[in-house]
Amino acid sequence: MLTRIDDILGTAKTAAILGHVRPDGDCVGSCLGLKNYLELSHPKLRVQVYLEDFPNSFRFLKGAEEISHDADDGTVYDLCIVLDAGDKERIGDFSNYFDSAATTACIDHHITNSGFAQMMHVCPDRSATSEVLFTLMDDAFVDKNVAECLYMGIVHDTGVFKHSNTTGETMRIAGELIDKGIDFSGIIDRTFYEKTYRQNQILGRMLTESVLFMDGLCIFAAVRKKILDFYQVGTKDLDGIVDQLRVTQGVECAILLYETASQEFKVSMRSNRVVDVSRIAAYFGGGGHVRAAGCSMTGSVHDVINNLSEHIEKQLVEAGLR
Repeated sequence: MLTRIDDILGTAKTAAILGHVRPDGDCVGSCLGLKNYLELSHPKLRVQVYLEDFPNSFRFLKGAEEISHDADDGTVYDLCIVLDAGDKERIGDFSNYFDSAATTACIDHHITNSGFAQMMHVCPDRSATSEVLFTLMDDAFVDKNVAECLYMGIVHDTGVFKHSNTTGETMRIAGELIDKGIDFSGIIDRTFYEKTYRQNQILGRMLTESVLFMDGLCIFAAVRKKILDFYQVGTKDLDGIVDQLRVTQGVECAILLYETASQEFKVSMRSNRVVDVSRIAAYFGGGGHVRAAGCSMTGSVHDVINNLSEHIEKQLVEAGLR
């Protein structure tokens, strides 16, 4: 385990920072937080972040405009640092930077992390990779720009400090970041709650078409590609839907499916108290956190829900809820 960021830098003169496919708030926040930190603490180190496209609401963060979406620009780096990804497959098309780097490292908080890099620092008890990063940073180089990135990451992976992964230490770190002078309430509104008109439309559609099952303990909604096309939205516009399903009264587990191809779905799962959705996601080749996880599955909507239900019900029975 690392004790500080410097432990992985060595003599590196160039470093690539990678996150996971379909980057969320913690992924973008941790990647940009580390980039800004390294540019302050090690100004001679050349740093480049590579990520897939991400929500426009994150673009206020310093360095967002410098992120590359080029999966193969031919650059070979001394060091490749992977953040917020539990296995190499989660890097997606950017894995060539990882494969060609002289040294590789991974900083993460997913309990399902496979330990794929040369240097690993995984803290499953931390709420977010952004929180893990903060514990490795020298406070002298955590300025307002770094703090904005890390705070956003923590906000998103804790559901604005509501998820069970939020601890007293999480709140203490959030307080230290707030003390750096960030617009903490503005970050929450801008990146977590604010929705476009079309995002509200697709949210309303999914809530209307959602289905309760297993005696009201579970709920799911499915988004077909034709629905995305009809509302002229992309998959990143689906953020927040599964979380809204989760707070339906009486629900323990919420599921959102969205179609990526015929008979192929991405699955997002959330739970409230007893279901460990990371176990279920891992069984189907995915991963995540105890209360928030995802995977990819094939079959009809009913096939997918039936397969997931078998695993959910086992845990509900163990907990005495069925």
